[in-house]
Amino acid sequence: MTKNLLLDAAILLALAVLGVIGYKLAPLFGPKTDITLPLSNCKLDQQRCVATLPDGSQLEFSIEPRPIPALQPLHLQASFKGSEVRKVEVDFAGTDMKMGYNRPLLEKQPGGRFTGQASLPVCITGTMEWDATVLVDTGQSLVAVPFRFLSGH
Repeated sequence: MTKNLLLDAAILLALAVLGVIGYKLAPLFGPKTDITLPLSNCKLDQQRCVATLPDGSQLEFSIEPRPIPALQPLHLQASFKGSEVRKVEVDFAGTDMKMGYNRPLLEKQPGGRFTGQASLPVCITGTMEWDATVLVDTGQSLVAVPFRFLSGH
């Protein structure tokens, strides 16, 4: 009877540890945000995209070069008009295939601009559809602004 009780306690402890690990790792799989805007119909692989944030300010986001290649350096730029922004990250995720954690932090530049670099892994099928979610930290809330684009090699 004592053996069964110890086994049950060990299983409960293991489940509790797994729950804590899952909770701590959850932001890596999907960013915790206060506000998520609807998916933009703007195609980042064709043009610079603009989105209006909940406070009325505007985000202009671009990825270059275009068309967007895989396995090559990409230049990311986010500009803001009408609000102060503390931090900007871009979360890249394959729409149909998980490609791993890819969330570069953009560096703050003068004039409300943030810039950075990233690269995308290659897909064996050639062209791949991606979501680029711009994570905007205003100091009061974390806003997710999703865009979609195609990349290829």
